[in-house]
Amino acid sequence: MGEIILPRRMFLWCMAVIYLAAFVSLYVQIPGLYGNEGLLPARRQLRYSGKPLLDQLLSSPTLLWLGPQLGLDTHTAMELLCLVGAALSLAATLVEALRDSVVFFILWALYISMYQVGQVFLYFQWDNLLLETGFLCVLVAPLTLIRGSRGVREHDRVTFWLIRWLLFRLMFASGVVKLTSRCPTWWGLTAVTYHYETQCIPTPLAWFAHQLPVWWQKLSVVGTFVIEIAVPFLFFSPLRRLRLGAFYFQVLLQVFIILSGNYNFFNLLTLTLCLSLLDDRHVNFWLRKADKTNEENNDSKLWSWLCYLLELTVWALVIFGTIIFFDLQLNTAKNGISSRTAFTYHQFNEFLKTVTIPSVWIGVLSLTWEMVRSMFRCACVSGFLKRFWGTVQWTLFAAASASMFAVSLVPFTYIEYDSNARLWPGVRQAYNLVDRYQLTNSYGLFRRMTGVGGRPEVVIEGSHDGIDWTEIEFMYKPGNLSASPPVVTPHQPRLDWQMWFAALGPHTQAPWFTSLMYRLLQGKGDVIELIQTDVSQYPFLHQPPAYLRAHRYRYWFTEPKADGSYPQRWWRRVYDEEFYPVVHLGNTFLENMLNQYGLKDKSPPRRPSNTAVAQAVRWMRSQIRGVPAPTLIWTLLACSATFSLLQGLRSRNKGTERTSCADADATVSDHKENVSDNCEKSDEQEEEEEYDGANSEDDVEEGESEEKDAVSDDEEDVEEDGIEKEDTPEKKKF
Repeated sequence: MGEIILPRRMFLWCMAVIYLAAFVSLYVQIPGLYGNEGLLPARRQLRYSGKPLLDQLLSSPTLLWLGPQLGLDTHTAMELLCLVGAALSLAATLVEALRDSVVFFILWALYISMYQVGQVFLYFQWDNLLLETGFLCVLVAPLTLIRGSRGVREHDRVTFWLIRWLLFRLMFASGVVKLTSRCPTWWGLTAVTYHYETQCIPTPLAWFAHQLPVWWQKLSVVGTFVIEIAVPFLFFSPLRRLRLGAFYFQVLLQVFIILSGNYNFFNLLTLTLCLSLLDDRHVNFWLRKADKTNEENNDSKLWSWLCYLLELTVWALVIFGTIIFFDLQLNTAKNGISSRTAFTYHQFNEFLKTVTIPSVWIGVLSLTWEMVRSMFRCACVSGFLKRFWGTVQWTLFAAASASMFAVSLVPFTYIEYDSNARLWPGVRQAYNLVDRYQLTNSYGLFRRMTGVGGRPEVVIEGSHDGIDWTEIEFMYKPGNLSASPPVVTPHQPRLDWQMWFAALGPHTQAPWFTSLMYRLLQGKGDVIELIQTDVSQYPFLHQPPAYLRAHRYRYWFTEPKADGSYPQRWWRRVYDEEFYPVVHLGNTFLENMLNQYGLKDKSPPRRPSNTAVAQAVRWMRSQIRGVPAPTLIWTLLACSATFSLLQGLRSRNKGTERTSCADADATVSDHKENVSDNCEKSDEQEEEEEYDGANSEDDVEEGESEEKDAVSDDEEDVEEDGIEKEDTPEKKKF
């Protein structure tokens, strides 16, 4: 694998963007979710027992413990942390010097502080994935603020490898759990025929994808299994083109998911992890830049042909295995491809037992190889002090990478019980020590397909007299049959998501739903804004409903008409059953539920603080109130992306100007020498000309080097990077 300077920079920039989207998305929902009059007030999660601050941080690692010392209540402190996180991540997207280990550690600390009190609304796998990836950023990012240099470090390949290992764990586990769950739709290859209409918040394209023929839907499931189970092993291939092929397969899957469903920043984060499969050569290929390494030209033709042959063999085996294990056959009668699962659960379980431990050893060998290569790069650095300092850094970061890899084996082997039981007890103990910090997690998305008999959806109705009822429509989740599915990525409306989970069972499995009914009866504005940002669309804006109830319906996408035209409605539904009985303030059932789940306020909240910080936080809230979250997020992302693009173009133009000036200076110098010397030149003059020409070439190379670094967001010290990249021939070789 070649240099990873450009992919690492792209990865850190993308992580800053994702942090920005995550913090802003959460910030706009804090009052309704965690405010003093919200659904699950966060102040109930922090028990101030009078213990020292360090003990409180160890018991529950959240910076919200500092709120009272700043004169802030928990609600205001949460908003402050989100604002700081959003501002810091926005600055990191604009200024490359701020994509630093210290900055990423602060962002991770801020997000885990919210996670600790987030309760059910923040316990999603993508929140865990963001925390784990965010912590790895601390190891991947340079220490710019302290070391004062953004140059390449010899251990960068080792720490960046952890991102690839995380991507492997995420994709492989997500594919495996679909089959180990014994879900009949995954085994029958029919899951996607239900997926588009039963996912939490589909996009408009999901309706069109749902109309595709069944044979294509089943083939999509086959492709998903191949991309998630077989292809991830190519992440560690020593052949570069196999890794690039695996990269494009992952991108293809994630793009299809983004187009058909609103999964907040999750798929964007997965695409960011895929950058660990790239190298500088391929990024330069995207940028239409010449490759200066010429690695392929240095390879012998025999070796090149052997690599091509091996790559073709690998892809042929993947295709052949897909045909055999899923019995793919041309179906001329239906003008499609028939498919079925040609293996049993027992056979797959045996396969899983066979490959789980070897996959761990593949990770060990791959990590060891990266460590050895980095160690030789350290040894080839010229200068004793540089070599010593590089070796110290390599030792520390190699030890940290090995520790993170070892700890991650515990959640990874959850997919196979026997493999998990064979782990060294010391690794399990280390995992238990760091588990509360979400440094490493287990993953497994879409384990079972829900809504096979129709998408369950809870519809809340309100009334002033108990006779005439009006439906309360949410902004994002299905409700109105004629309303088009929204596009809200990368925002996650957390109440709408939990409404989807609540519909899958009785209301007793979602205690927060009782709090929702209670707050709507009280007419709390912060909760209403979770349902409708434009409160004028809320039917009980001027007077809260006297009565509330909830029913469960079954929803399906509509079908095209017989003449091929599109229907006027996106959804159709039938009544299923009562989900929540009729309640009103003071209702016995409602009071019992509130007391049973501990949702009644036993102590009054703290009086709002009037400190300067609290007033600034409230002012900021007043400025964005009423602005839809997706609009706010995309505005910030568009502005930061535009600014970064302009910076890149400015750096490119400046590099081109320097190159032109260097060429002009060399031409003028040669012209003056030719005019002044009409006679033969002496040996000394010829040597001086050669020396001047060499300086001109160096200037040109320096300009070209700056042009190459134009993909970064800020201008860099090109000479410093040039020294670290091409210090000695031996270092470049390794």
